[in-house]
Amino acid sequence: MLQFEHVTKRYETGHEALADVNFTLDAGEFAFLTGPSGAGKSTLLKLIMAIELATRGKVVVNGQSLEKIARRKIPVLRRQIGFVFQNHHLLFDRSVFENVALPLYIQGTEPREVARKVSAALSKVGLHDKAKHMPIGLSGGEQQRVGIARAVVTRPPILLADEPTGNLDVKSGEEVINLFKDLCANDGLSVLMVTHDPVLASMADRML
Repeated sequence: MLQFEHVTKRYETGHEALADVNFTLDAGEFAFLTGPSGAGKSTLLKLIMAIELATRGKVVVNGQSLEKIARRKIPVLRRQIGFVFQNHHLLFDRSVFENVALPLYIQGTEPREVARKVSAALSKVGLHDKAKHMPIGLSGGEQQRVGIARAVVTRPPILLADEPTGNLDVKSGEEVINLFKDLCANDGLSVLMVTHDPVLASMADRML
């Protein structure tokens, strides 16, 4: 699903954010990305999303090399990647259903399909009974699970998560990790999660 071959990213200022990075992430694999501040974790995520392009080396996302990707193809690439934020970025004036449905609305999905896919996504994260609720009435862990449902509602093969447990207590954080593991095992999703928490990191298939 993801492949980095001798990837280096150097900015115009001369700062080298990544140097000769090599790794692969297979279908259905769950890996943590760790490292101190400034180690290049955010840059690595930007390379996967084609927000930045590598200075040297090869980045492959779901079989597509990003070395010379055309601008018009970047939106198509990003539809193959779900993204979960530390701060879930929910719309608090919209219901849980409407928040999860947002990517489908953007894609122009038919209303009947929207209802089916949102229902399936909320069921996966254990919130099927919360569809009509407003996010403000949910716990922090539930809000983050809504964010995860929104990220997977279009069934992307890859999920990136940037410190998704950073604002959660230990129990809620573990629930999120177990949810990611279930998505990998049952849906074949590939998950790359950034974390600074060594306790949670021990729950992944491997650590980068």
